[in-house]
Formats: sequence, C-alpha cells, structure tokens
Amino acid sequence: MPTESGSCSAARQAKQKRKSHSLSIRRTNSSEQERTGLPRDMLEGQDSKLPSSVRSTLLELFGQIEREFENLYIENLELRREVETLNERLAAEGQAIDGAELSKGQLKTKASHSTSQLSQKLKTTYKASTSKIVSSFKTTTSRAVCQLVKEYIGHRDGIWDVSVARTQPVVLGTASADHTALLWSIETGRSLAKYTGHVGSVNSIKFHPSEQLALTASGDQTAHVWRYAVQLPAPQPAADSSQLCGEDEVECSDKDEPDADADASSDCPTIRAPLTSLKSHQGVVIAADWLVGGKQAVTASWDRTANLYDVETSELVHSLTGHDQELTHCCTHPTQRLVVTSSRDTTFRLWDFRDPSIHSVNVFQGHTDTVTSAVFTVGDNVVSGSDDRTVKVWDLKNMRSPIATIRTDSAINRINVCVGQKIIALPHDNRQVRLFDMSGVRLARLPRSSRQADFSPAEPPGKPQVTVQTASTH
Repeated sequence: MPTESGSCSAARQAKQKRKSHSLSIRRTNSSEQERTGLPRDMLEGQDSKLPSSVRSTLLELFGQIEREFENLYIENLELRREVETLNERLAAEGQAIDGAELSKGQLKTKASHSTSQLSQKLKTTYKASTSKIVSSFKTTTSRAVCQLVKEYIGHRDGIWDVSVARTQPVVLGTASADHTALLWSIETGRSLAKYTGHVGSVNSIKFHPSEQLALTASGDQTAHVWRYAVQLPAPQPAADSSQLCGEDEVECSDKDEPDADADASSDCPTIRAPLTSLKSHQGVVIAADWLVGGKQAVTASWDRTANLYDVETSELVHSLTGHDQELTHCCTHPTQRLVVTSSRDTTFRLWDFRDPSIHSVNVFQGHTDTVTSAVFTVGDNVVSGSDDRTVKVWDLKNMRSPIATIRTDSAINRINVCVGQKIIALPHDNRQVRLFDMSGVRLARLPRSSRQADFSPAEPPGKPQVTVQTASTH
C-alpha cells in the first residue's frame, strides 16, 4: 500500500505539471494571438491551407517584427526627449540652433542604425531652415517690384527675340516665327515697320550701334541687313475718365477698347528686301550680332559653325569651327572685338579678334547640358544659361570657375542683361521670367497676364496674336 500510494502521488504530480505546462502554453499562445492580431486570425482561420509548420514559422516572424518596431518606437521616444532637452538648454543659453550639435554627446553614442538615420534627417532639417533664414536676409534687402507697362500685339506666331535700338529714334524690335520682324514705338505700342524679306522663321534681331540698320537671322539659312526709317508718333494725352464716363454719356466698357485680334501691323510700312544678305551656312541661322564698330557681323548656325562677315561686301571673313553640336546663340562684346558662342555640346567658346592677324579661342565647360545662351555684360563678365537649370556668371580675367551660380527649377532659355542696372533676366521653360543681380541674388519675378500667349522653342507655334510685354522694376 505505501508503495502504491507513493506511485499515485507521483502520477498526480506529473499530471499537474503537464496541466500547468499546457495552461502556460495556452496563455502564451493567447498573448501571442493578441500581439499578432490580424495575421494570426488569418493564419488560423478555417480557410487556411497552410501547413502547421509554415504557420508557426510565420507567427514567429511576425512576433520578431513587432518586437523590432517596439524597440524602434522606444528608442525614437528617447531620442525625441533628448532633442527637446538639448533645444531647451540651447534656448536657455541664448545660442543659435546648429544641426552639427545633434551629432555630439549622447545622441551619437546611444543611437542605433535606425535612430542615426532619424538624427541625420533632423540635421538636414535644421541646416535647411537656417540656410533659408540666411538667404531671406540676403534677398529682402534688394527685392524689386515689377508691374506691367505695355503690351505689343501684332505677330501671328511665336516671338524668339526682342531688342532695343541703340540710336535715335529708340524703337523696339521683335523677331518672330511668322517670318517677319516688327519695329514698335515703345511709348505707344504701335508697330512702325514690318520686315518681310525672310522666307523662314526670324530667330533674332539686333540693331546697328550707330545707324538705322537691323540684322536678322533666319531659318532660311541666311542673315539679312536691312535699313529702316521710322518716325515716332506723338504721344496721345491721357483722357480724363471722369469726363468720358457719366450718366448722360455713352457707357464705358471693354468694348470701347481696340480689338486685340486686329492686325496691328497691317497698316505700317513694309520693308521687303535687304540691303545685304549673308549666305554661307548650311543650316538654320539661330542668332546674329554686330561686332563693335558695326562693320562686321557674326552669325551662329545649326550647322555647328559661326561665321564672321564683312557687312559692306557680304564676304565671309572667318568660319569659326570647333563646336561638336548645333550652336544656340552668339553675342559680341560692346567695346572689344570679342565673340562668345554657345552650343548644345554643353560648352560655350570665347573668340578673340582683337589681333587682326590671328584669332584665338577658349572653350569653357561649366555646364552639364545644352548652353542655351551666353552674353557679355558691362565690364569683363559673361553670363551663361543652360538646360541644366543653372546660370553662371564668369569673369573674363579668370574663367576657370564662375564667380556666381544661380540654381533654378527649370531650364533657361535665351537670357538678357540690363547693362545699366546690372540685372539678369532669365526666361524659363516653365513660362516664368525671373530677375537676378550679378551676384546671384533673386530680385523679382515678372508678372504674367492671362491674355499673354507664351511660347518656348520646344513648342509648335501657331497661335495668333502673340504679344510682347514690358515690365518696369522699382
């Protein structure tokens, strides 16, 4: 009997152990089920076809993932508290927040791989915010205000170039894809003369430095020199709106304004033939300009060459070769015999004709995409714009690196420089025009009217009544 009772006692103890073990397993499984939630319900559902070994493996993996997220969450909370403590201490000491402080002390020693990524993000945020504050202090001191002054309506296709005469009378010239160039009165906005000598798109227009001559480049593979004789109309006195509009008089409305769709250039004199035609290119002539003195002219073409001509005899003086792809623009120095050409080969070249016996060339590779234009400014600077969304200002005395770089959010088209006020005008592919000073500080953005038809070289032209707008800055 004693032996049997001992064995029964041992059996009962073993049974209780098994029961408690099974209970603990059930509790563990219950807690795991609560932690895994939806995955366990899906895995143990009635429609589950997964083997038990696969289900158990997946449950274990889900549990590990959850524990990892819990650890990350706890570490992030600790890091956040430490950052707040650091900010409070810095604020109490009256110091500026610097992103570099976040990499010192306990943040650097305690952060794991995941928390170090968060710390790096915090650093970037602090640095970006401080840089924005600094840049705002730079730009607000010289911010310009622009307003629309005048619209010039008359072309029937895209306008590729705008220029202002250097001699009296001062007129505005426009080159258009409608195969014409127009001269305008700046004050009244009326067209004064139309040139129709080209049989292709007129891509650029430049005025002679001392005579009433215009130089136009065209898609018909030629450049033309033509003479104009215009007389500026007398400015009309501004009418008193209080006298024109009254209860007993005709009602004033938008219908009283001139029809914007009327051809404003139909009643102006037409110039049909050039004085001189410059022919030697085998492709589109995209730009042309006068050399200092006005006796020679340079042209840039899609045939990868730039040509220097004697205007009086139409003879080709030099053929400037070296670019690997189509040229996009050319510009001459206002006081020296220097020419700069830009190209789709991502370079622009400086050609020196100051020595009559030889001409030298320097190649500059400061951009990573098509150089859409490069122009001289007052003094010894060159400004280049590119499809790589940057504009660079160069010093002719040291062209190894730019003295200023303007980074934008859109490709740059043909840029222009206001010599008197040293302002760079940047027309973008996104249909915006922004103004910068020579040091790269943004001044303003030109206003854009809903009535304006915008064109970029990548767009097919064809909309009627394209307008040119001028804006004043003050």
